[in-house]
Amino acid sequence: MDSAAKFDAVGEHEKTRAALAAATERLVRLLRDVRDLDAASGIPVWSVGDVGSHLAAVFLAYCSAATGDGAMDWDNILPPGDGTLAERITAVNATSIRLVAGADRARLGDFVTERGETFLRATAGLAPDTPVDVPWFGKDTTFTLATLTGLMLSESLVHGLDIARGADLPWPIAPDEARLVIGQTMPTLMPLALDAARARGASLAFDLSIKGGPRLAVVVADQRMTVTRDAPPRRYDCRITATPAAFLLVSYGRIPPWKAIARGRMRAGGRKPWLAARFGQLTATP
Repeated sequence: MDSAAKFDAVGEHEKTRAALAAATERLVRLLRDVRDLDAASGIPVWSVGDVGSHLAAVFLAYCSAATGDGAMDWDNILPPGDGTLAERITAVNATSIRLVAGADRARLGDFVTERGETFLRATAGLAPDTPVDVPWFGKDTTFTLATLTGLMLSESLVHGLDIARGADLPWPIAPDEARLVIGQTMPTLMPLALDAARARGASLAFDLSIKGGPRLAVVVADQRMTVTRDAPPRRYDCRITATPAAFLLVSYGRIPPWKAIARGRMRAGGRKPWLAARFGQLTATP
């Protein structure tokens, strides 16, 4: 049987929606348990309150994109011109922490609850491949609803960890949650984040195998990247095997690759295992 046939797009999208609802509830409880919003977070330049404000802005933006309610004035938020993905996201991030400030930060949990529920209610019953405009990722760029939902889940999980680290509170990321993020978002997000300068002259094929799934074929050629889920068999230069949460956190810069390797959660193999070191250098993040 073709391995691609094992992927149930509708079923996985519904699982992602359920995971997002559960993660949002956990996130709201975490925000309400924070004692000091001015404490340093897991992001060196942001306080715990800054991360919470960023998350509120993320929920607002994603909800606005899905509903088309026009709540975001992207012309005044995004930098002029096309710019790189890192430049655009950096500009949006800088603006996001100012959208909810001062006394309003005491209501971060309420805001995230309301926007999260609105997003899930507005998108209920829509097909996973429904196109959604996402101007912060690029002019005239659209993602599928499945990708957008997966990105909301990733923002909740990763920034929840940032808050928890600063607030000294627990924040586990379950393997199934991380698998959903990887499967729903990485085929779209990784090619957009490719650093064309670093990819110049590269012709590489990586077999990215996440324990328990998914499996991604990552091919770099002609300064372009393609990421294919459950690809047909082919010859790879390097195989990277990782646990779901480890790959998610390494991808978002929350743990260094060496730490994941030392803990036995990531390893390289195949014909040229040393190319795994280059894998992480091919993408640029803000």
